[in-house]
Amino acid sequence: MQRTIRTFSVENIGNFKQNLLVWSQNFDTALLLDSNKYQQKYSSFDCGLAVEEFTSIKTDYHNAFEKLKEYQTITNDYIFGYISYDVKNDVENLSSTNFDGLDFADLYFFQPKKIIFIKGNTIEFHYLKMVDDEIENDFKNIQDSKQQKIINSCKDIKIKLRIHKDKYHQKVSKVLEHIYRGDIYEANFCQEFYVENCTIDPYKVYEHLNQISEPPFATFLKIDDNFLLSASPERYIKKEGTKIISQPIKGTAKRFINKIDDDKAAFDLARDEKEISENVMIVDLVRNDLSKTAKKGSVNVEELCKVYSFKQVHQLISTVVSEVEETTHPIDIIKSTFPMGSMTGAPKVSAMQIIEKLEETKRGLYSGTVGYFTPTGDFDFNVVIRSILYNQEKKYISYSVGGAITAKSTPEKEYEECLLKAKAMKYVLLNSD
Repeated sequence: MQRTIRTFSVENIGNFKQNLLVWSQNFDTALLLDSNKYQQKYSSFDCGLAVEEFTSIKTDYHNAFEKLKEYQTITNDYIFGYISYDVKNDVENLSSTNFDGLDFADLYFFQPKKIIFIKGNTIEFHYLKMVDDEIENDFKNIQDSKQQKIINSCKDIKIKLRIHKDKYHQKVSKVLEHIYRGDIYEANFCQEFYVENCTIDPYKVYEHLNQISEPPFATFLKIDDNFLLSASPERYIKKEGTKIISQPIKGTAKRFINKIDDDKAAFDLARDEKEISENVMIVDLVRNDLSKTAKKGSVNVEELCKVYSFKQVHQLISTVVSEVEETTHPIDIIKSTFPMGSMTGAPKVSAMQIIEKLEETKRGLYSGTVGYFTPTGDFDFNVVIRSILYNQEKKYISYSVGGAITAKSTPEKEYEECLLKAKAMKYVLLNSD
């Protein structure tokens, strides 16, 4: 599929980016991916926006990867979208019967008529031929875009917990029993916070969340009445030519205003046995997953347990890479590694079975992945964490957080880590007027 590419340059890229988000409100389908100028070794662009679907695929998990493979192969163009966590049921003999207040489709991708990439101070418009006469006008309209204020319908937002503290402690103790029995080494156990009967301005909430977090994988997704507002710090998997890159995060410490305290927190995290063992277990799992499609002997750990600092937290991130044959289908690479180990545990299938029984909410898009494929079959996908999900029609808002439970875990500390991860989402919901 041929696209017309036009390049522009602007002085104030920050303003343009803000206007781009406002302009995207004119469309039923919009996906903005923003790296917040984070110095990422593997970034392809600083910010990208895809709007207005020309073709799309929306399906439940049954044969989801096969359908996606067919769609991606036939389209042979940029496609943007998401794979929800519950597509695990297509990969393994698993099911999801927990409560779901959001009603997002299990898998959704679209071929956009209009794509805009920002790289430095350069803006690239990649438009399908049928709409390329709109480029000049759109460039001007974006620069003139002004935010319309939507009044929030809930002045007094009541955030509820799906699992209360005592129950959370009981459930983490159950996970620990499985670990002591030898059923698993680690499980990522998650809980949902939610708000009912409430209307928010998703653009304002996203903007605020992004501003206080500035993560490298921020995402704003709108599909009709369904919204994802994400401040994710984690890359799931990327393909550059024949190189595959996966960057699992495991290990969290809070930031401090005082530089000495903050440096100490980062220093301590880099030496914390429990946090390191969590990360190393997932690195082993990722190595195993990548080896399913890798050339023999090509799986390598480029970085192990390196501390990266974000506005809200310090994190331990590892980078695992591999090489694949040119003939390997991109969808097979994703299918053989999905869902990402950092959100499941190890061994993966046993961990998924255990957490499915103990969790009270269907994860859906949370702990799934959002990203894109290029016309040449390269791709880049994040991990959907630190995110607010919103069904505008049902007036239902949800954010979930989780932590890795290992033999060294205590329910009390895990609960505190969950509250730390939930802090930014809670703050913006209560302060986004």
